[in-house]
Amino acid sequence: YDKQCLFGEITNGQMQLNKYGEIVKQEWMRAESVRPYVKMDEYIVMPNHLHGILFIVGATRRVAPTGGLISGSLGAIIAQFKSVSTKRIRESTTLKSKSVWQRNYYEHVIRNENELFETRQYVQQNPLKWELDAEHV
Repeated sequence: YDKQCLFGEITNGQMQLNKYGEIVKQEWMRAESVRPYVKMDEYIVMPNHLHGILFIVGATRRVAPTGGLISGSLGAIIAQFKSVSTKRIRESTTLKSKSVWQRNYYEHVIRNENELFETRQYVQQNPLKWELDAEHV
């Protein structure tokens, strides 16, 4: 939210999570254990955002055209992740009304193995490119 670096810092090209970053990491990884249709892949918690690849196994679950959430859709998964991680972060601080996430999220459908390989590399190398990222300030 507002490019705030709430989750830690990059030191020598490595992400160093703080307590809020650890909460985000835990909640991101928990998605797979509470949703049998989700398989987690590569991810990285950055100082002010998260990159993650996940697979929704089985039937296609999309956001409804009306903008409402369909149970099991990517939108529902992200909404619940943001909600639970925000609640846990607020419980661990005196800033009870602190905004953590922007309102929406960016998604990209990975269509083939080559694109999956390239996206995994992008996620893995993201901390190395932090200083070049105009969004980090």
